[in-house]
Amino acid sequence: MSDIDVSGRLAGKVAVVTGAGQTPGPTVGNGKAMAMLFARAGARVLCVDWSSDRAQATVSAIREEGGEAYARVADVSDPDGASIIALTALESFGRIDVLVNNVGIGGTGDGPAKYLTEHAFDRILSVNFKAAWLVIKACLPMMEDRGGSIINISSLASIAGSQMLAYETSKAAMNRMTQSVALSGAKKGVRCNAILPGLMDTPMAIVGMSQRRGISHDALREERAARVPMGHMGTGWDTAHAALFLASDEAKFITGVLLPVDGGQGARVG
Repeated sequence: MSDIDVSGRLAGKVAVVTGAGQTPGPTVGNGKAMAMLFARAGARVLCVDWSSDRAQATVSAIREEGGEAYARVADVSDPDGASIIALTALESFGRIDVLVNNVGIGGTGDGPAKYLTEHAFDRILSVNFKAAWLVIKACLPMMEDRGGSIINISSLASIAGSQMLAYETSKAAMNRMTQSVALSGAKKGVRCNAILPGLMDTPMAIVGMSQRRGISHDALREERAARVPMGHMGTGWDTAHAALFLASDEAKFITGVLLPVDGGQGARVG
């Protein structure tokens, strides 16, 4: 839980967060943390996820703290799903001030070029990269009327990978899209930045990977923490605070930035 007072920093703004639900686990995921922190900062939040239960769980957590949030089920890799998100925001709030693209997968079939399967390549690129483009395309018309902030959740793997070709390529493509959207939106007041999380202690990172590798959660955490110069992993709240800064007016002259949130790991690998 983050105990930093962020009240008022997004007062009066509307934020859309995709991937706002999370994989079940004892820690908080990036999407849920961002949605909750934005609400604490005064934003009204549309929590988008493929799972109704997961989206609603985030909404419930926000409402328990007195925030305003609504759930929307959508498949962001489907053009109709992207349109649904934009239409829901328009009908519910009349605008979008902050858009966070936080949907991403990896998993079975990915690996070095020699072993990467075509199915995994197509699926990972579709969900991680194409989906973000579809959502941006659907939501941009509302944001160009009044300006706003788009935040893409990329990965340190986009610049310092580990032989997971499809995942790394999808995130590198997201980086380039971020800068393209930043340039095309600059004169219309639409900023676009990306956050590159490093090794994070989130349910998606720990639960799924420990199952695939057949090791305990604690053993995996210890192994990952040893790779970070600061000596520990980050959390979903670290990603969320970086996103809050980029969403806020404090970052009104910042666009096209690829911001590592990684405990110094990017500096180590160059």
